[in-house]
Order: sequence, then C-alpha cells, then structure tokens
Amino acid sequence: MTASHLTGSTTGVSALSSNVNTLPGLTLADRRAEHSRFVQRVRRRYPDELACLPEGAPERATMQAGLATLVQRGLPLPAALRVLRQLVLERLVVLDCEQGASLAVVTRAVTELAEIALDVACELAFHELDDLYGAPQHTDAQGQTVRAQLWVVGMGKLGARELNVSSDIDLIYVYDHDGETAGNAQGRNRISNHEYFGKVVKHIYNTVGETTEHGNVFRVDLALRPNGNSGPSAVSLGALEEYFLVQGREWERFAWLKSRVIAPTACVAAGGANALRGSVLPFVFRRYLDYGVFEALRTLHRQIREHASKRAAGNPGRANDVKLSRGGIREVEFTVQLLQVVRGGQFPELRTRPTLDALPRLCRAGLMPQASADALAEAYRFLRRVEHRIQYLDDQQTHVMPTRDDDLAWLAATMGCANVCEFLHTLDAHRELVAQEFDTLLGGPTNGGCNGKGCNGKNGGAPRTAADDLQSVLAQLPLAFAAKVSQWREHPRVLALKEDSRLRLVRLVQRTGAWLKEGRVSEEAALRMADWIEPLLRRDSYLALLQERPSVHERLLRLLGAAKWPARYLLQHPGVIDELASQQLLTDRFDAAQFEAELESRRAALHSTGEDDEEALLNLLRRAHHAEVFRTLARDLEKVLTVEQVADDLSALADSVLRLTARWCWARLKNRHRDEPAFAIIGYGKLGGKELGYGSDLDIVFVYEDEHENAGEIYAAFVRKMINWLTVKTGEGDLFEIDTALRPNGNSGLLVTSFQAYTNYQQQRGSNTAWTWEHQAMTRARFVLGGVALAGRFDAVREDVITALRDGDSLAREIVAMRAKVRQAHPVRGTMFDVKHSPGGMVDVEFVMQYLVLLHSRTHPELRANTGNINLLRRAEAAGLLAPGMGEAAAQAYRELRQIQHRARLDEAPTQVDAASVQASAAAVRALWQHVLGQAASN
Repeated sequence: MTASHLTGSTTGVSALSSNVNTLPGLTLADRRAEHSRFVQRVRRRYPDELACLPEGAPERATMQAGLATLVQRGLPLPAALRVLRQLVLERLVVLDCEQGASLAVVTRAVTELAEIALDVACELAFHELDDLYGAPQHTDAQGQTVRAQLWVVGMGKLGARELNVSSDIDLIYVYDHDGETAGNAQGRNRISNHEYFGKVVKHIYNTVGETTEHGNVFRVDLALRPNGNSGPSAVSLGALEEYFLVQGREWERFAWLKSRVIAPTACVAAGGANALRGSVLPFVFRRYLDYGVFEALRTLHRQIREHASKRAAGNPGRANDVKLSRGGIREVEFTVQLLQVVRGGQFPELRTRPTLDALPRLCRAGLMPQASADALAEAYRFLRRVEHRIQYLDDQQTHVMPTRDDDLAWLAATMGCANVCEFLHTLDAHRELVAQEFDTLLGGPTNGGCNGKGCNGKNGGAPRTAADDLQSVLAQLPLAFAAKVSQWREHPRVLALKEDSRLRLVRLVQRTGAWLKEGRVSEEAALRMADWIEPLLRRDSYLALLQERPSVHERLLRLLGAAKWPARYLLQHPGVIDELASQQLLTDRFDAAQFEAELESRRAALHSTGEDDEEALLNLLRRAHHAEVFRTLARDLEKVLTVEQVADDLSALADSVLRLTARWCWARLKNRHRDEPAFAIIGYGKLGGKELGYGSDLDIVFVYEDEHENAGEIYAAFVRKMINWLTVKTGEGDLFEIDTALRPNGNSGLLVTSFQAYTNYQQQRGSNTAWTWEHQAMTRARFVLGGVALAGRFDAVREDVITALRDGDSLAREIVAMRAKVRQAHPVRGTMFDVKHSPGGMVDVEFVMQYLVLLHSRTHPELRANTGNINLLRRAEAAGLLAPGMGEAAAQAYRELRQIQHRARLDEAPTQVDAASVQASAAAVRALWQHVLGQAASN
C-alpha cells in the first residue's frame, strides 16, 4: 500500500477501497495488541511496572491505586503520572483491540486519567506556591478574608468526558476573585492573585505537559482562552464575563459548549465552581432561537477544511483524516453542536456535553429523525474507534489513515472486519452518511439564497448602502410589494442593520419576489410578511432563520396569506415560526402526555444548572404554550383540522398547562403541608365544554378537601399563586385570562372553597344556594384536574344538579329571561346577522340544550354526559325530545355558524354576516327554539 492510494477525502477512501489487493481473511491473531509499536515500547521499557495497574478496565480508583504504587516504588509524583499514563494506554489497547471493550470504557479511562493528573498537579502547585507567596485571598460579601479559587476548565472532549487516547487537553484557567496573596511565613513575597495563578499555570504545565524521559502525561493547549495565545494564561471570572459580553466570538460559543471544571476535585465537589456556570450558559445559549450561528459555523468549518487541505498539500495521505476530512468526526460534532446552540437557550434539555448523549435528545426534541440519529451515532462510534487505533500504533496525536499494509490489516482486524476491503468500504459508507447529514443541515455556500427562478444570487461585491441594496431588487417585485419594500430604503431600522443582516433581508425579498412570480405565494401574504418583519429587524435571528430555512419562509407566507390574526400572533410571539420547520407539523396532533413530559424534562434540566427560578419557569410555560398554539393554528389554516378538532386540541393544551402550573406552584409554595395538594379545578364554559378558541379565557372554580386547620389559608395562597402564574405578563407574554365568577357567590365569594361548601351550594342545601343560571353553567362543567376520589365526587354532584326534579314551565321562563338579558347586552343593529347573538344564532342552540339537559336528563341518562352541543342535539332527537330531523338540522346549523365565527375571528373580521348567506342555518335554529322554548318566550 502506498501513499498515492490515499488521495482525496471520502472519494480517496473509495478509491483506496477499490484498489486494495484481495487479502486472505483476517483472524483473531491479527488483532493482537503487540502489533502496536507503542505497546511494544511500553512492554520493553516498563516490564516490572505493568503489574502496578490493577487488572481490568482502568477506572479512577484503580488508576489512583496504580499511582500510589508507583510512588511507593520511589518515583516522584510527576514521573509516576507519566508512567501511569503509559500503563493505562497499554491496557486500553489490549481491552479495546483484543477484547472488544466499548468506546465508553476507553474515553472514560482517558478522561479520568486527565482529571487525576490535573488534580494532583493543582495540589503540588498550591503546596509549593503557598509556601513561597502565601495563599491567594479576597474579601467576601461578609467582609471575611477567604482563599481565592482557581478552576481548571476542560474544553472539548475533555469537558465532555470523551477524550481520545493520544489527545492533547484544551484547558482554560479561571480564578474567582482578584486580590493579593497572604505572603510567606515571614509575611513577605506578597503578589497579586493574577500573578499567583499565572505561576500555578506554569507549575501545572511542568507537572503534566512537560516532556521528560517518561514522556508527558498530556500535551496542554491553552489557545482557547480569551484572546488566545496573546491573552493571560489565567483570567479572573470578572474579566471572562466582560470578554464574553464585549469580544466573545460565535465559534467560541461552540468551544464553551462542552466546557467543564475539571480540577481541583475538592472545589468541584464543594460546588464552588458553579459560579462559572452563570457566566458560561448565557454566552453559549441565547434566549432566542439563534440561527445566526449557521454562518459562523460555516466559516469555522471552511477554515478547518482549508487548513486541512494546506497540510495535505505536501502529503496526500493527510487528506484521509478521520477527524477533519469530509464526513469525519468533526462533522458529526458540528452537526450536533449546531442544533444544541441554536435551540439550547429555549430547550435546556439539549444542554449536554457528550455527542452520543446529545443525539437521542435531539431526536426526542423532534430536531432529527430517529434513523438519522441512530446512523450518526453508529458512524461516530466507528470513526472514534478507528481514530483510537490510528493513535494506538505510535501514540501520536494523529487522525490520518496509515499507509502501511500491515497497519491497515491490523486496523481492519481490530474493527472486526473480515479484510481490509470490507473495513474501507464500511469506513467510506459511514463518512458519506455523515457528510450528507452535515451538508443537509448546514448547506453549501448557496444555502439560504433565493431558491426561486427569479433570483440570480449575485451577491458578490455587496452594495454599500441599504438604498442601493433594495433598489436593485424592486424591478423584480409586483407593484404593491415593491412600494412597501421601497419604503425600507429610508427606514431607520433598515439603515441601522449590519451588512450581513441587510444582505439577508435583500435575499428574503428576492426569494419572496421569485415565489410571487411563480404563483407559489400571494401578494397579500408578502405584504403581511413585510408588516410582520419590520418591527423585528433589530432581531437578526429571525432574518437568519428565514434565510437558512426556505421551507419555513414559504410556510410562513402561506400562513400569513390565509388570515390576518396569525400575523398579530406572530408579532407577539415571533420565536414560534421555527415550528414551521418541523416535518411533523401537519401530521401530528397535540399529545398532552408528551407535552407535559417535555416540559418536566426542561424544568429538570434547568434545575440541574440552578436556573429554575420562578421567572425561568414562567417563561418556559409560555414559550411551550405559544409554540403549541401556533402548531394548532398552522394545522387549522392548512385545513388539516376541523373546527371541533381545533377546539379539542386547544382545550387539551389548557388542561396540560393547568396541570403543570398546579404541580410547579405547589412545589414552590412556602406553607405547603403535604406532597400533593388535595384540591381540584372545575372547568366551565368553553373550557368545560372543550370548545376553546384562540385567545379564549378560562372559566374555572377552585375547590379543596383538606382537614388541615389552616387549609383555607394555604389553598387561598396556592390559588393566588396559580392565577398569577397564568396571567402575569413576562417577556414571553402571558398564558390565559382567568375568570372565577362562577364560583359560589360569584365575585363576592371566596376564591377557593371547600368541596363540601361547593356541594351544598350547588345542591340547594342551606340558605346560600345556586341560581338557575349557575345550574345552566353546570351542564357544561368538567373536572379538569385533581385527585381521582374528588373527580368521582364532582361527577356525582354534577349529576345530582342536572338531574334534579324541576318544573318545566318555571325553568323555561327563567332560561328565556336569561336569554333576553344576554341579547340586550349584545344588541345586533341593522339587517346583518350575528352568528352568535342574533335570533337563530349559536346562543339560542346553547340555551335550548341547557334547558333540555336540566329538564330531561333525570329520565334520559344519555343527556348527562358533557359531550358538546352537536352530539347532545342528536341524542335529544333520538330520545324523542325533538321532532324527527330537527336535532340533526340544528346540529349542522350550529357547526356552520361555528365555522363562520372561527374563520371571521382568524381574519379579524366581524361575526355579523349577510342574513341571506345563513338563511337555512338560522331557520333551523329558530325552528329548534320555537319547538322547545317558543311558548315560554311568547308568554
């Protein structure tokens, strides 16, 4: 095998795999660790020391025991660490290549070895430097003088606990406070903390990174620190925070994604290093969906590719780098990290360091198909295991495929392949899959361009002004849209855009214009998009999202073209447009269990990083609710859902939000006295009848059943907290308006009442009892949340109320009188027909059904269930309470009127229509009213 076989990246491997001579099948003998030249050297150099490392896979405890044994044999600690590394790696070659150890066993061992070495190095440095200069100090908030702490931050694979066997370690040294050392025993040699920790860094390097006769423990790289190699070796936390705020670059966010405080172990265990997290998290993960990082990652990846190409120019074999070449390890990591950084601000469950842990999380979040996640995980494991075998050969930090035939045969055998050809074909297949996934996600240089026939994509030599930029595309646009875009030439927000943001805006306008010419979108949609995006121009992330995701751009235009209300909703909650990228958007329905599980997962992720304060949870609920409402809205406008299905999903969503809010509020209630509250929420009106619309308020009643002496006070505080959580406006908006007027005694009654008092009120016990209109409301009441026992008891109370013996004439007169009051409160002027309030409108149907349920459910059990007016009308007809065909006609009329109301509200249009257009439906409802309540109305 010659180096000439290894030209190109994935293509080179394909050529190699097709040109390898047919070799005999490989056997177990070909997998022996002693093929490694590194293993041969260790066994020659340290034959007596090999037994110092206890048998089995190297773990923290066994490596610490091995280190102690080496020290007992007379080796100084720095030398003992170096020898220990040789022994650990020799053991890993045997376990990995001969015994098939998992990737996790190898990476954990190397990572823990680094943690041990850095902890030992810190102890040695502190001990020596404290003697010379005294301990570094600062004054805490209580005025006490305390020791300043140093945090050794592991970056990259060290931070993610996935270190490879011959890797260097990327470190950043951060100390918590500036100050001065205490001085030596004589009180002399005081130096600044900055100087002290700079000396610590040098001391640690001497212990870990310096090359001696035993080699080194790890090569140390500090290039990722603030300001790179020109920056100080150790930086204070305050200086780091300022750097993040003022100078932090996009690529550094990817670097800090995997950061972890490695040492000193005592500091990590005591939780002192948690202070660093508060600075790193907001730098890496932004509050919004951060599509602006796509271009930053493209640039970084291009630079890495160019660097790899330059290195390979004089050595074609270097082009077959399993880490940096096309389809290599780095592209798997970039694919995962990009999705984490884009969404990790709003989806904390994605914040994990190891690549193989992040992939299933991305899958569960709907960001990656299961098949892709599985394939990438398999490819990543394969490539990492190949990487290790390459490094086992000579203990060199290389990722380039070997060129010797015997080395390739050994790689193939230790990877479990029958021959070299099979190995190279498998490697080729994995790399091609990775490259395709990476290119699909990140795209090439034209991704996010016009994607339309009318776009020429000529963006080179960017125009110097916003006016010139926009003027260049006006000729491609229809008149009304061109007039709107023309106004942007002098718009302050457009003039204030950075050049890259302005180019994104121009490309979006170009693409929209091209789609208008093709007839893919309407001009009304384009105008609404322009009105929607104008106030958001300062938030570059939305321009980036629409440019990076043409499918989102097109769906957004279709959505805005369908109705006016979505544009208003999107202006209030612009972040939800990312939901349009989901492949499952139009195929799935709301899943309450999945929704609640995801929110609990996000809350747990916030809790793990100490971010689960009340404001964070309020915003978490709001973002999730707004996103789910938007998904339902998109399905509604695409006519995937009926009006009834929309109401079902919005009602189920409200139920879930109430359940989550109740759980989280109770857990944070200061005076709670039990693990679970003994209370319930009763839904009335549209919530009770599962007929919620967009923006509907919630009619609810709170009850409790608890014998604790302070139960009333406790549950009142609980309910007030819940209402505040549901109604308060945060930066993410609000959730619902809450109406508790249907509680016993209305607004003059207690906010929360005991279940027994609620029962007595509804069942007419005592002097304080419910009115008939409250019993009408009970026909649509529903147990929303609470204990199973209370649910059964509520159902019994509801049934007692609606099946009570009543006088038909008295009931009819009361309901007709109530209907008259409602009509007076909502007068309809002129000749138009109000689909809700006019005679023959929806309210007439609702009052008729309330009357029939209250009067006849005693003898007709089929009317007791809260199944909605349409279903109850059909049941009433089947029971003989309505003339044949009357119930079905009224049901169809009610459905049509509901659809008209729904469409009108979506388009922000009046619900009053031409009477002739609903003549048949109105007549069917009037006939129903006359048949059931006409006589009472005429009296």
